Amino acid sequence: MSKAYVVGEKPLISGFKGVGFEIINANDGESLTRALGQLLRSHDASIVLVTESVAAENPEALHNFSENSSAIVTTIPTHKGSTHLEFSEMRRMVEYSIGVDMLGKE
Repeated sequence: MSKAYVVGEKPLISGFKGVGFEIINANDGESLTRALGQLLRSHDASIVLVTESVAAENPEALHNFSENSSAIVTTIPTHKGSTHLEFSEMRRMVEYSIGVDMLGKE
């Protein structure tokens, strides 16, 4: 059965449990790598949300997870506001695929 997960700092993600997400505590880039590895091995993730603050510490872990999993993975802003981490990645992919920066500046 497919599950939805949220990965990040426990105080910031605990509210997601109330709407059916499984929560995985990760406070830094190393614990993010472990958490995403655990999800890859379980094969039951359909959507994974990661807090921007943790994702910014190890963007390569997110990229590796996206390459090796069929789950949808995206970042969510924290109480500090958005860093546009996901927008920057999307803009890079669009520019790479069509050769033009159609999305413009942030």
